[in-house]
Amino acid sequence: MQDATDALRDNPLLIFEGMPGFDRIRTEHIVPAVRYVIEQTLQKIDQLEQDLEPGWDSLVRELELLEVPFEYAWRPVTHLLGVKDSQGLRTAYETVQGEMVALEMRILQSRPIYDALTALKQSPAWNTFSEPQKRIVEIKIRDAQHAGIGLEDDARKRFIEIEQELSRIATRFSNNILDATKAFELIVSEKEEACGWPDGLKKLAAQSYNQAHPEADRTATPEEGPWRITLDHPIYLPFMQHSRNRGHREHVYRASITCASRGTLDNSAFIERILALRKEKAGLLGYPAYAELSLASKMAHNVEAVERMFDELARASRTNAYNDFSGLEDFAKKSGETARLEHWDILFWAERLRENLFDFTQEELRPYFPLERVLNGLFILCNTLFGIRVNAADGEAPVWHKDVRYFKVYHADSEPIASFYLDPYSRPQEKRSGAWMANCLTRRMVKERLQLPVIHLCCNCTPPVGDTPSLMNFDEIRTLFHEFGHGLQSMLTTVDYADVAGINGIEWDAVELASQFMENWCYHKPTLMGMSRHIHSGEPLPDELFEKILAARTYRSGSLMMRQLEYGMIDMALHYRHDPEQGGSPFDLQRSISEQMRVPPPLAEDRFLCSFAHIFAGGYAAGYYSYKWSEVLSADAFAAFEEAGLDNQDQLPVLGRRYRDTILASGGSRHPMDVFKSFRGREPSTKALLRHSGLIQPDPDGKP
Repeated sequence: MQDATDALRDNPLLIFEGMPGFDRIRTEHIVPAVRYVIEQTLQKIDQLEQDLEPGWDSLVRELELLEVPFEYAWRPVTHLLGVKDSQGLRTAYETVQGEMVALEMRILQSRPIYDALTALKQSPAWNTFSEPQKRIVEIKIRDAQHAGIGLEDDARKRFIEIEQELSRIATRFSNNILDATKAFELIVSEKEEACGWPDGLKKLAAQSYNQAHPEADRTATPEEGPWRITLDHPIYLPFMQHSRNRGHREHVYRASITCASRGTLDNSAFIERILALRKEKAGLLGYPAYAELSLASKMAHNVEAVERMFDELARASRTNAYNDFSGLEDFAKKSGETARLEHWDILFWAERLRENLFDFTQEELRPYFPLERVLNGLFILCNTLFGIRVNAADGEAPVWHKDVRYFKVYHADSEPIASFYLDPYSRPQEKRSGAWMANCLTRRMVKERLQLPVIHLCCNCTPPVGDTPSLMNFDEIRTLFHEFGHGLQSMLTTVDYADVAGINGIEWDAVELASQFMENWCYHKPTLMGMSRHIHSGEPLPDELFEKILAARTYRSGSLMMRQLEYGMIDMALHYRHDPEQGGSPFDLQRSISEQMRVPPPLAEDRFLCSFAHIFAGGYAAGYYSYKWSEVLSADAFAAFEEAGLDNQDQLPVLGRRYRDTILASGGSRHPMDVFKSFRGREPSTKALLRHSGLIQPDPDGKP
């Protein structure tokens, strides 16, 4: 890749070394930088095709090097779209998005490159390749086949058109959700209406009001209001759990299930179009349904295996889910509720019953868990298990927002391993909801030098308010541990080939193993107690409160299991059984499955598919089941630590190193079943997940 021209020399997206210049990137930089890199890459591809030799260095290594400029010119753009959204950024992104898809198709559909890869696999040199090298070649061959390498003329042209349209629609789908979420608000002005709200909700809702209405004639305060209720999770969830105004709860709930389903932000037509395009794409590649195309590259491999898991977990959960709802109804009636329990009542009464059974609330935990303390506890755990050290390095890398933190990761012997950004707080005006981990720079060899991995950890935790620091509830702690588990897999990889380093190359349904594994440590007493200190008294979490958290772990687990299975089953049915050409609405299919899986059945107006970004704007199409598939793996992996004894200080580091050297180190360089068996010594079982969920009892002899 030659240097940028003089006209582009000051463009931060065209500096292909060091850390991305997040503090310097402007919307006007995006289009010229991306188009420059595309042009240079196309020239490189043309040259590569002319001089093709089916060898590792002459072919595979050259293909990997093509990716490096895009880590600096394109990946920061996609990242900023999620954390610092603006109309200018959207416009610039959408201007070149189709060109990026076309470039990807140009590489994947290169017949000379594909032929050279297949020749390489059949050559004598193949036997000298390492397992990671073989995986890379096989993945590239499969990806080319799934990108239509075998298609001719009109079919190939149509395939590219489909990919470009799907990319455009996914962006629109995601933007509509963000805009619809931003557009909704419920202003609560009367002080008595906020009675029973936790202090954290009052502070956040008052802050939201001030941010959204700077021109208002009064400034909101946590004590006096007004309070702005939104669909942003840190506000929505505690509001639904604690608002005593049933009418308000109904209003907010109905807004949630109809988000992005009306007016100019309606995603309904996009759903129909996405499903039709995916089915057409699968048909061009010889697959009867998109689900079969999706599963061809996953660990489960076929729909039957996924449905067996659905059935096994649903059979263990269904009765518990019905009992959960009956218990809520009985408790609500005994507490004086005369109305029939509706959807907008469930979170409210579930929280009241939780308080009654376990005598604590999520909000009660917040003062014990300042974010800084939680981070320190997380880092201590990782030092104990994996022998790594995490140091704050704020100011040593450019950031995109003042709240973003930067950390460096070292071996115990002080050798640097990786670094990461942490963007911890909710910013609903510019940052998408949820939590995620993404690569910034991937581990690889560049100019004979090892490029250490850099990752983004993005959460939507409750932000600081005034002089009060960010205080975390238990769900936010679990989410942080979850995303850090993804981060560990990307940071502790020992693979030097970017295509299979860290989470790259891992079958999609196994990629949540490392993240869900880390969540289990939130219930480990030394870990949780060690990172708790009351913000005022400095006292650790009381023992009795920890015991209540542990007892509450399986609270309504049957209902929660059924809800996740419902989402997975809807996703699979839409991409396997639903035929857009035969009529029938995706919402009808959604409803038929939800009625079987949910208590009570969904409302007639329920359009949650319109905000189901995971499968329509993310990577989970015909793959949402992956959360449960990976959870089976992660629970079974954690069971190894339980069997050794979670208080066994001698064995925990031993098992931790083995886990690091297998699951965390291997990345996508080996098949996930082989990696799992190298750690566990056998294939996975659902037993540990069902036991952790309280859906089966431990063995009579007391063993996990």
